[in-house]
Amino acid sequence: MTAPHAAAGDSYPAYPVGLRLAGRRVVVIGGGQVAQRRLPALIATGADIVLVSPSATPSVEAMAEAGEIRWERRPYAEGDLAEAWYALIASTDTAANAAASAEAERTRTWCVRSDDAEAATAWTPATGRSEGVTVAVLTSGGPDPRRTAAVRDAIVEGLRDGTLVAPHHRTRTAGVALVGGGPGDPDLITVRGRRLLAEADVVIADRLGPRDLLDELPPHVEVIDAAKIPYGRFMAQEAINNALIEHAKAGKAVVRLKGGDPFVFGRGMEEAQALAEAGIPCTVVPGISSSISVPGAAGIPVTHRGVAHEFTVLSGHVAPEDPRSLVDWKAVAGLRGTLVLLMAVERIGAIAEALTTYGRSPETPVAIIQEGTMATQRRVDATLATVARTARAEDVRPPAVIVIGEVVTVNPQEAGPAHSPEAGPAQAAPPNER
Repeated sequence: MTAPHAAAGDSYPAYPVGLRLAGRRVVVIGGGQVAQRRLPALIATGADIVLVSPSATPSVEAMAEAGEIRWERRPYAEGDLAEAWYALIASTDTAANAAASAEAERTRTWCVRSDDAEAATAWTPATGRSEGVTVAVLTSGGPDPRRTAAVRDAIVEGLRDGTLVAPHHRTRTAGVALVGGGPGDPDLITVRGRRLLAEADVVIADRLGPRDLLDELPPHVEVIDAAKIPYGRFMAQEAINNALIEHAKAGKAVVRLKGGDPFVFGRGMEEAQALAEAGIPCTVVPGISSSISVPGAAGIPVTHRGVAHEFTVLSGHVAPEDPRSLVDWKAVAGLRGTLVLLMAVERIGAIAEALTTYGRSPETPVAIIQEGTMATQRRVDATLATVARTARAEDVRPPAVIVIGEVVTVNPQEAGPAHSPEAGPAQAAPPNER
């Protein structure tokens, strides 16, 4: 049976294939916006790229100056596609495009044509990449750019955030990922953290991690509550370390799912050190710390122009008078900025007393945000003078983040701070405060 001519190609689906172009000649006709979009992916293949065009966009010109492509500053001429493996025809000269396309047909060079897809011998799929996987989407019956882009985006996003589970098999290696799960709302875990969670064999989770994500895991995943690991003769952290090592040595992909960020009062470094001593590969995935995200969710900025130029994050798990405390509370009381306390609900009375004793005003505003970012989030306001009895009266329970400072009274409905000698001359905010 004789193969149909290319002109009848619209009645047949395109055959998808991945071109290996490293070291092979690729010719690009035209240096405009189409070339600007397509060239980076071609450069990434390692192809020997020749650009034929009288002019080019500044971005394309920069690629030539960097030596990533060779630029011949002239119009297309017959013979330019000699020995080419692939051609991209994208000039604004319709006649030149037609001539180049005809040459590609004669020389059997696979050719994409931006101005007339039906006249081309190849189509460029909508492509995206995630963790070593390239997704390429084509529609049957001819290119449909909007649909192919939408399908590509849906697949790539699913691979990135873990909602589309495609675990590694040949290349996956056993090890442990210390994943910061964020402040509690499952939507606030990082994309990488969610993807690793979807690929795990074993998940050892903290109570403060995003628990709703555990329900989404496949049935074969073993989920271990860190609070319920039998301690035996070991301290709790030692037991967790041993569990991580044991499962990783059994060839499992292990995720240690922690609340907030692993290294912000999360004992993540202790676990990383134990894994390093045992020779276990360890990946650290930072998480959104509750120290800034929870105040933000409650409408409190930890810094605000003209109000606070600093914020300090403190652990309140031991009282100021406790000899184990590493905090210089006298120095902290002398700071003018925002104080953010974690794990401090039970000791907020002693902390407030220490701050006022060392000079912080008893009228300093305080906000307690319980179960921040969750559906059960609530905010309780007080001052340093009243926070202890207010917390008792409102039956505030951990987990909660406590914010101390004038930023507590800032709200979105207020105008910006009035000019004052303290604020300095009126000027634009720095980029990181805009």
